[in-house]
Amino acid sequence: MKTWKTNWEESQKRYIDWWDQKGIVLTMWEHLEKDGAPHEKVTATTPANDLDQCWFDPKWRAQNLDYQLSKSSFKADILPVANTHLGPGSLAACLGAELSGGEDTIWIKENQAFDGEIKLDENNKWWKLHQDLLTECKKLSAGKYYVGCPDLIEGLDTLASLRGTDTVLMDIMLQPEVLEEQLQKVNDIYFEVFDRLYNIIREGDEMTFCYFSLWAPGTVSKLQSDISLMISEDDFRRFAQPYLREQAQKIDYTLYHLDGVDAMRHVDAILEIEELNAVQWTPGVGEPQGGDPRWYDLYKKILAGGKSIMANWVTLDELEPLIDNVGTQGLHINVDFKSEKDIETAIKIVDKYR
Repeated sequence: MKTWKTNWEESQKRYIDWWDQKGIVLTMWEHLEKDGAPHEKVTATTPANDLDQCWFDPKWRAQNLDYQLSKSSFKADILPVANTHLGPGSLAACLGAELSGGEDTIWIKENQAFDGEIKLDENNKWWKLHQDLLTECKKLSAGKYYVGCPDLIEGLDTLASLRGTDTVLMDIMLQPEVLEEQLQKVNDIYFEVFDRLYNIIREGDEMTFCYFSLWAPGTVSKLQSDISLMISEDDFRRFAQPYLREQAQKIDYTLYHLDGVDAMRHVDAILEIEELNAVQWTPGVGEPQGGDPRWYDLYKKILAGGKSIMANWVTLDELEPLIDNVGTQGLHINVDFKSEKDIETAIKIVDKYR
């Protein structure tokens, strides 16, 4: 695959090493505009008529992504990937929840008319949109960049989007066996949806996942259980861990998204998932971000547990101390770059350790 990223072979090796707890990946989440001429002259899209067209018109969105990527920087290990996300947890929409476009994101809303049956309806408009959007993006990509898999999400978080968080938490106490049946149904449908989307966007065996811009030489996904900050360690091991483990067993490369300081108590249970490759840390609102020294011990624990780490929103001044304290093996560092000059500065810092 000949992409707009000129150093792609070099970056591919770094990503493969990182999945294997080796070396450093230096990148950012999303993209910034490159200096100089675009990779290729692409006609700019006309402004969207409204938020619905901006997010939910497959042709308009694919054309806009094509245009934006044509003038994006792919220096360091930044991935050439079209971000096709349809909100955080769009599997729930395929199962009956609703999507609503906002200024800078898509909101998942509980469907008050949801009948409780967990099934994949081929006529569901949001499921059709997933397939149509990825198909349109794949047509335009033509090997110049990858098309990312939307942020599907799974397990308890998907059920919470379908049925409401309070309802799911009550089920843990009042009907745990029913909840386990529902979780398995969600997992079974997740694999069907994932496989079908993979077959649209795959490049050979390779694929990318939108959230945190993941690439792997096989299937890859980000896993999570954000609701876990509201449940005990024992409940996590019963209602989250088995389904996450099944995903990690069936998908070649997986990254767990650990979200919020109250979820840190589940780190031991997460590290018990032998097939899981990596853990990403999101401190949460009001907390210092991923490059802050207070998270060094967490990173060291994850690395000692045999998983790679991903640190997000690291600033340039935090980059060198992070590597000095955490080491040079198994670090995926998403830096908060503001310009290509920032990227060049970061490359010089990281190259000293390679």
